[in-house]
Amino acid sequence: MSERKLGMLIDLSLCIGCNACTVACKRENDVPLGAFNTWIESFDVERPDGRIARANVPKQCNHCADAPCVRVCPTGASYRAEDGTVQIDQDKCIGCKYCMAACPYQVRYQVESGEVQKCTFCHHRTSVGLLPACVGTCVGYARTFGDLNDPESDIAKRLAEADGGDVLYEDLGLNPSLYYIGLKETEAMPVASAIHRGGNVMKPYEG
Repeated sequence: MSERKLGMLIDLSLCIGCNACTVACKRENDVPLGAFNTWIESFDVERPDGRIARANVPKQCNHCADAPCVRVCPTGASYRAEDGTVQIDQDKCIGCKYCMAACPYQVRYQVESGEVQKCTFCHHRTSVGLLPACVGTCVGYARTFGDLNDPESDIAKRLAEADGGDVLYEDLGLNPSLYYIGLKETEAMPVASAIHRGGNVMKPYEG
């Protein structure tokens, strides 16, 4: 039997940008004010037919197999768990922020006590057979979670149907465990508005 590798697939055609995942995650993981383990970047795009459409792209830790954060951590606080996820041992974290600088997705943050935190794929839930909070609360069923190495899992079947799906920063070769359906199509369309995160402007419209 192959080694277990937990991962997530997000179908952008089903994400309506409601931010229920963000709220559920903050409540489940007691995420500090101003920080996010997962968020949605919402913006308008110009479709090939000239019409304007809304794009919603959820972001979070990609749980890479070749994670830069793990490589640069001087204490071993950032590590790959047996289920393939990237976790942080809070007792070993010295708050040096090397991992924050190394992460190309910029999904880590430092809490007041000094430790660094991020999305854990709700390890405390998945380790007992439950779904991550964001997956369980998604009203559009845009998120699928499971064992990427199990060909009979829902996520493996959906990825096979989607020709393997898309990943962020594919050129970096980090082998992330977060996949998307429709990401390349979304990225190929011209952005026609500011990019919002949680209702706030994350990047102004550049015209």
